[in-house]
Amino acid sequence: MGESPTRVVIVGGGFAGYNAARALRRALPRSADVEIVLVNRTDYFLYLPLLPEVAAAVIDPRRVTVSIPATLRGVRLALGDVTAIDPDNDRVEYTDPEGGTHTLHYDRLIVAAGSVTRLLPVPGVAEHAHGFRGVAEALYLRDHVIRQVELAAATDDPAERDARCTFVVVGAGYTGTEVAAQGPLLTEALRRRHPVLANQRMRWMLLDLAPKVLPELDPRLSRAADRVLRGRGVRVLTGASVQEAMPDGVRLTTGELVPARTLVWCVGVRPDPLVSDTGLETQKGRLVVETTLEVPGRPRMFACGDAAAVPDVTRPGEVTAMTAQHASRQGTLAGRNVAASLGYGTVRAYKHHDLGFVVDLGGLQAAANPLQIPMSGLLAKIVTRGYHLISMPGNRVRTAVDWLLDAVLGRQSVQLGIIRSAAVPLDTTRPHELGPPEQGS
Repeated sequence: MGESPTRVVIVGGGFAGYNAARALRRALPRSADVEIVLVNRTDYFLYLPLLPEVAAAVIDPRRVTVSIPATLRGVRLALGDVTAIDPDNDRVEYTDPEGGTHTLHYDRLIVAAGSVTRLLPVPGVAEHAHGFRGVAEALYLRDHVIRQVELAAATDDPAERDARCTFVVVGAGYTGTEVAAQGPLLTEALRRRHPVLANQRMRWMLLDLAPKVLPELDPRLSRAADRVLRGRGVRVLTGASVQEAMPDGVRLTTGELVPARTLVWCVGVRPDPLVSDTGLETQKGRLVVETTLEVPGRPRMFACGDAAAVPDVTRPGEVTAMTAQHASRQGTLAGRNVAASLGYGTVRAYKHHDLGFVVDLGGLQAAANPLQIPMSGLLAKIVTRGYHLISMPGNRVRTAVDWLLDAVLGRQSVQLGIIRSAAVPLDTTRPHELGPPEQGS
């Protein structure tokens, strides 16, 4: 019998892991006896930036999920959650969706485990808030918002109606700002379908301890986003957050009590705890790596994306930010450098200047700074949607069609009821799709 093929195991199928698998497959000649195994909890790559549009009923949830088996030919998918990485014995352990445990031995490893929701020690938040990191959460939020409006229309109690029509979003970064911007468009469309709510105010609030929305962006883009939010009636509270969450409302750090039935937690992320459990050197929870993405002293092991503290050579002394842009490019380089370590190509260092960011604010509004050129309004909207279509590894035509149908026919607003609150707890131990693994087939 011949020798077993060289095995490369990739942990995580997000922006970093997906692009690492694709780049590695392309870098290897057909004759290479190399097996690529991608371990991921779902059978799809999740295009996170469009989740707010799923929650706002603009696009179908299938548009943001790109099949891994269909688009990564030549890559074997191992469906499951990685529970342990043992770099001393070159092996990875994972649990499949039906509870089976498995061990994979590797010749090369790429750790692209991603990140999880960052939970602050605020009383009641874990019990009464919901995060926004996966399809299940986006679908839950969409159903929840629709349900609150429908229940508001069914009650004669003005106080209950006001509480059900109040929606609190915590975190004014990219995700929180987009959720808060898309939300009023959805609730206004819902309100018009219920005559009894003709005079009912739909209240959206966006909270952040930072002094402005989108604090990481150019001040002009921050101001543009702030104008759009306030123009839609969103109450923007900077320098404030949630002091306590309760079933029927939230108490703010300002002391104000806000009756509400909806609390969306978009405070940020932290590296997957799996990384620190390896016992290797970390920096703020991220694996320390060389500029080549190799783990020091571990020539068989590479790391990229949110799981890795990659030196930023464009900013000496700093590490790259935890963004999809860096994760995608680092994943691509990791795949190529692993191929080079197997004798196919040349090892290179990671160097990338930010190309700018885009923030979709719903309707005809967006904020963007492509190549560091700030813009807002319709032009930014065109740039934003063009960027997403280029960046998505699949479903481009279907996504564009959904956008067109939304513009012409309006959004569909029925609650499917397929995701219950208990299925999407504000859990910080799982990346992307939160909640317990499904049992059975």
